[in-house]
This record gives sequence, C-alpha cells and structure tokens, in this order.
Amino acid sequence: MITQGFLRAASTQNWVRLGTYQFKANGTVSANTYLWWQRNPEGRQATGVVPDSSCSTKAGSSSSRVRACNVLTASGFTGAPDESRTGTYTTAGNVVSIRWKIAQTWTEKWHVRLSPDGKLAQLQFADSTLATHGYGYGSNAPFTTRRAMSSVRAFAGTLKQDLVSWSGHRIVKSDGQVFKQSSFRSCATTTWCLTYLQPSSPGACQKSGGCPTVGGGTRKNVSSIQYYLVKVSNHDRRDTLWHWCTCLAMESKQFCYSGNSHIKPLLQIIDDKGAFRGWVGAEASFYPGARPKDMMAVFRTADFR
Repeated sequence: MITQGFLRAASTQNWVRLGTYQFKANGTVSANTYLWWQRNPEGRQATGVVPDSSCSTKAGSSSSRVRACNVLTASGFTGAPDESRTGTYTTAGNVVSIRWKIAQTWTEKWHVRLSPDGKLAQLQFADSTLATHGYGYGSNAPFTTRRAMSSVRAFAGTLKQDLVSWSGHRIVKSDGQVFKQSSFRSCATTTWCLTYLQPSSPGACQKSGGCPTVGGGTRKNVSSIQYYLVKVSNHDRRDTLWHWCTCLAMESKQFCYSGNSHIKPLLQIIDDKGAFRGWVGAEASFYPGARPKDMMAVFRTADFR
C-alpha cells in the first residue's frame, strides 16, 4: 500500500497518488494507483452510504451523533484505479530502488523496515524524481484481504497519524497524532460505516475559520466536527474518511455540508496474518475555482511507525 505526493509550497501543480505496488521475485514491479492533481481538479463523489439511525441523526441539533448524510469521497475512488504501470526494482541492504517504464524518468527509493513482530514491512520514503513525500507498507497478504469496520473499531493497538499537507501555499507536517478508532460509533444496519461527532475543537471550526455566526468563539460556540469512516469496496482495501465542521453547514443553512469538506481516501494496512494495522491515505479536497484553497495531503495512520 503506497501513498505519495508532489507537494511544494509555491506550486499549484501538486498531486497525490494512492494505490498498490506488487513486487515479484523476478525483479519486476507493477503499480495500480489513483491520481488526484491540481492540474485537473475534481469534485467530490458520493459513496451511496448514509449511516443508519443507530449511528446518525436526521435532527441537526444532536450533540452526540453525526448527521445522516451521504458520505463523500474523492472523485473516481469508488471505481477502478486511474493508472497502471510496470517497472523493475533492485535491492541493496534495506533499500529498494524502483525504475518505472514510462516516457519520462521516474525512479524511487524506499528504506524497508520490518515490524518487531516480523509480520509487516514499512517502506520509508527516501527519494524520487517526481514525488516529494510518501508512506508505504507491505506484507504477503493478498490485496483482496481486508478487515470489517467492526475489526477496525475493536483494534486494540494505538494508531498514530503522520501527515504532510498542502494548503494556501503552506506545507504542514504533523507526526504522532492519535487516531481514536474506539471513539467511533458502530452502525447496526450500515455495518460498513463508523461515525463520530467530535463535540468540540480547540483550533478548527472557529469564528475566524469560516463560521462568523455560529462557530467557536461566537455566542452559539459550535465547534463540533462530523466524522464518517466508510468501507468503499468488499473486494479490496479501500476505505474513506470524510469530515467537516458542523458550523460550516449551519452558516450555509445546509443539513449536509456541500462545501470544502475534507475527503480522504484510504487503503487498509494488512499484515502477513491478515490483521488490520491501520491505513495509508491521501487527501484530495479541491476547492471550486481557487487552487490556493485546495487541501492536499499524504499520510499514514498506523501502529507501526
């Protein structure tokens, strides 16, 4: 599972890719990846998943359950990958070097590190002629192996997120943020969905952050965040995370926010024994007509970092 991106502060030609690499013993490697690029900004796409009443509400005033909305993801992620390519690889010590067979020169280097239990390999981004940042994990589990949302919520380990993001010509790096999967609600009917209404946020969803009437710091002081975590496919590792500030929908007089929400396609990290270990992911949240307002990122949320 690989996520990588070209993310440079001064650029509005940034891109992120998310997908799979398959290495064969004969020295060849193949890739199937989704691409989201500021050169061709795309809108959000509905997954068709609306969480049921056990884990969502049709009343906008709830302080414990998210709103019953059709969960959104990045355009194209509900279908087949955008691109495929082949290449060759070599190994030297703990370094794997890849050369892709495409028209332009595209090489990559990753440091390989095994988990303490020996069941999972981590690919640490070292260098690329095209990408600037990346994260990766690998195992012997087939790409068709995935874990249900019940297993995700019940995961006993600690998942931490490392992220590199771009927005407004700024690069932000964040390491070690804990992902609290146990805080999410399980859905009784739409069992492939988890939801979480974060009751307040100290930094986001503020009066100065697009919510001058009802956001944090106003008299109404609404700084809650709506989180949705959804399985995209039964047949592979695709999940998606969608989140947005409640106050933005209120400011727009909407029940389900249709503006610049955060859409984050994910691929499950599965180890040699078929166990869930987290995700690699990308954010591709394009803002209509204004590239500096795009939100792009590559990240990992994993127990082995």
